[in-house]
Amino acid sequence: MTMEVLPKTLEVDEKSPESKDLLPSQTASSLCISSRSESVWTTTPRSNWEIYHKPIIIMSVGAAILLFGVAITCVAYILEEKHTVVPVLKMIGPAFLSLGLMMLVCGLVWVPIIKKKQKQRQKSSFFQSLKFFLLNR
Repeated sequence: MTMEVLPKTLEVDEKSPESKDLLPSQTASSLCISSRSESVWTTTPRSNWEIYHKPIIIMSVGAAILLFGVAITCVAYILEEKHTVVPVLKMIGPAFLSLGLMMLVCGLVWVPIIKKKQKQRQKSSFFQSLKFFLLNR
């Protein structure tokens, strides 16, 4: 049989174990940029929109879906039972109600979490600057 050809990424000098540590990791976590990777040292002030835009969008979409569910449910109970659409509306209406309410509550809960993180970040940057000041005398 023929010998298998090793990929170029596996052709690492076996003599130095440090060379394995220097290889760039191409995992999903290293390719994904998250908000947790923000540096403590960045002091650029962020506007309220930059801080709260995600919960505001979630609350707005949730409120719209909730109102749509209310409208569909009201129409389902106002229409006569003779229409063939009424059973479908009676199933879909409460589904939109619950989905919209869930998104609205998630957005409302997200705001205090962000406020708490902002306070912790301010305390962390204060202690970092205090530590830097005390250690570099």
